[in-house]
Amino acid sequence: QKTSFHRSQTLDFKNGYAFSRLPREGVGGDTLFANQLSQDELDDLCTKGSTLTYGQVKRSAPSSFTPAFVAYDKKVLKFDAYFQEEVAISAEEHYRIRQVGIYYYLEDDSMCVIEPKVKNSGLVQGKLMRRHRVPKNEQGDYYHWKDLNLGIDLTMYGRTYRLVNCDSFTKVFLESQGIEVNPPEEMVSDPYTEQRRTPVQKPFVPAGPDPFRQFLTYDTKVLRFYAIWDDTNCAFGDHHPCVIHYFLADDTVEVREVHRRNDGRDPFPVLMRRQRLPKIFVDKNKNFPSCVLEITDHEVQEWYSPKDFALGKSVTLLGRTFLIYDCDKFTQDFYREKYGITDFQPVDVNKKPTEKAPQVIPPYNGFGIPEDSLQNCLSLFPKPPRKDIIKMLENNLKILRYQVALESPVPEDKNRRFILSYFLSDDTIGIYEPPVRNSGIPGGKYLKRTRVTKPGSTPENPVYYEPSDFTIGSTIEVFGHRFVITDADEYVLNYLERNAESFPAATLQSIRDHFHPRQVVVETASSGFPKKDLDDLIVEVQKELKLHHEPFNTRKFHEAFHHFDTEGSGFLDKTRFLNVCDRFHVPTSTILLKKLIDYCSCGEDKVNYRDFLLAFPS
Repeated sequence: QKTSFHRSQTLDFKNGYAFSRLPREGVGGDTLFANQLSQDELDDLCTKGSTLTYGQVKRSAPSSFTPAFVAYDKKVLKFDAYFQEEVAISAEEHYRIRQVGIYYYLEDDSMCVIEPKVKNSGLVQGKLMRRHRVPKNEQGDYYHWKDLNLGIDLTMYGRTYRLVNCDSFTKVFLESQGIEVNPPEEMVSDPYTEQRRTPVQKPFVPAGPDPFRQFLTYDTKVLRFYAIWDDTNCAFGDHHPCVIHYFLADDTVEVREVHRRNDGRDPFPVLMRRQRLPKIFVDKNKNFPSCVLEITDHEVQEWYSPKDFALGKSVTLLGRTFLIYDCDKFTQDFYREKYGITDFQPVDVNKKPTEKAPQVIPPYNGFGIPEDSLQNCLSLFPKPPRKDIIKMLENNLKILRYQVALESPVPEDKNRRFILSYFLSDDTIGIYEPPVRNSGIPGGKYLKRTRVTKPGSTPENPVYYEPSDFTIGSTIEVFGHRFVITDADEYVLNYLERNAESFPAATLQSIRDHFHPRQVVVETASSGFPKKDLDDLIVEVQKELKLHHEPFNTRKFHEAFHHFDTEGSGFLDKTRFLNVCDRFHVPTSTILLKKLIDYCSCGEDKVNYRDFLLAFPS
């Protein structure tokens, strides 16, 4: 029933070498019982022939053989040696002694030369000769360990090495092989290196107090001053708060800038590194640039000391002027004991609040409305003036219209009539001129919708026209042009009467007086002649005009009535009205003309010629 027939492994490697071993278990993992006999006894049993059997006797097992690479594995002979190298380009040394180690590997008779590395030596050190078999002569022989001994010169590749010593293993190995090892020699040192190691004796002349004693006395003791560095003379300059540290141990100075949050500067902690700062320089040669010279004791006549720092004093450190305004408690105690100073009142360096310059509004330049132009002075990005939304919603589409005449010395402007519209939603005024045929003036929009100031008001305090300023016969000045109000819309009267509490009584009474004659005419016409009879009367008059052989010039007839109506009220004296009719010889029957005049009469002395001219269309 056996299914596994595996044999155990008997071949293996150890330290890089192959070897065989006895199996640990039988075929298929069966247990092997340990032999009670030794290996030698087992070998004897295998080779010993039986005396009772016939045949050739078995030979004995050969003796065990160990190769050289196994016997001498990791066995190295190490010799200390040196060689002399010529130096031809130095005036301080003519030759150099370089100490090396020569290693001989017994397993393959190879050699290598290694020089210990010395820091900052300037030489290429390390492995001077790689590991290999080194040729001994031109006949093809190689160096052997039998050729090596102490106190001999070994030449390899044109370089002669002097073997002076070896380690204990090398000595024991050579003596075990029957070689008499020579006594060791002293390793020769490089003379230039020994000269460099010898300290140079310099004459010591103390220039002042003992620096070591000063260090022991004032170590970790620092004077702290609070100062202000003012560089406002430079572009984008400012006042920089700084802290000056004076280290008493070695008379060095450090300057640190105090940074505040969101101060707009890079957070570099140190403005000036810790160093001795010169105060007075020795007169230098002006022909030689000073930037090349390093600052030493020979170039400086006096260094900064604690006596140069005081509250309220300005010190110049490396071209920067610092105003000292305060110090800490330790600094105060030091100056009190050392120099007897008792006044440590801090200097006030806080910036005084600058007086805000009053904003001067420039004069109005005439472009746009003053409120809109003022926004350019209040903000870099002007915004439109704020509007009264409530007023715009309440007075939307509410417009007061007036008929105005232009007051001008030009004769052509006397008969020009305009419509002035006042928009209650935003208190703006627009003027429109109705086009008159063959007048030579195109008409149309005369003034776009805008707010108009009263004469005499200033751009700083503008006063605009209001509905209370528009009365019949009043003069309105619009940007240098004078207009006289001659008529108004009926909506104006209705609006003023509904809001009588918001307007002066004189304005309302002026509009009422202007509309009173019209109301009388309407009442008279409505009471004497019904509207239907008036329309029939106008139709009959127009029929008679068509039946007349000669054409009637209605345009000149209209211009005559407008010419005599200088006020533009629409009414004429009855006498003048009849004179105009007689002059033009109106081609109609006297009865129809009399009925039409009676209908248009207003009282006994006034006639509404506008209603009369409805029968004579131009």
